[in-house]
Amino acid sequence: QVQLVESGGGSVQAGGSLRLSCAASGYTYSSYCMGWFRQASGKEREGVAVIDSDGVTSYADSVKGRFTISQDNAKNTLYLQMNSLKPDDTAMYYCAAVRVSGCPMWAIATMGALDAWGQGTLVTVSS
Repeated sequence: QVQLVESGGGSVQAGGSLRLSCAASGYTYSSYCMGWFRQASGKEREGVAVIDSDGVTSYADSVKGRFTISQDNAKNTLYLQMNSLKPDDTAMYYCAAVRVSGCPMWAIATMGALDAWGQGTLVTVSS
């Protein structure tokens, strides 16, 4: 059973940076796409970034050029480096694992498709 635990959220001013971490256990990394989705108050769930077992990444247009997803397979840890943060990035961020061919972005934001997700970590960006 896959278990995911996020950390690294917090409050920053616009333009600042945060790095989120997701400690994973109970899975074989080569079997899953890993990614991050976010949920802001009053807004739809949004897939942010995904990475497949070969390290191929994909990003939502809203974060391209600012966020970087990476994984350390030796440590079973997924990361999301977030730079140039904006108030619109304020949300609860969740780490997730999914087994869908091609690791499409829609899968990481669709609860019915996910194999596992964490409890979330809150990111607040002030202007």
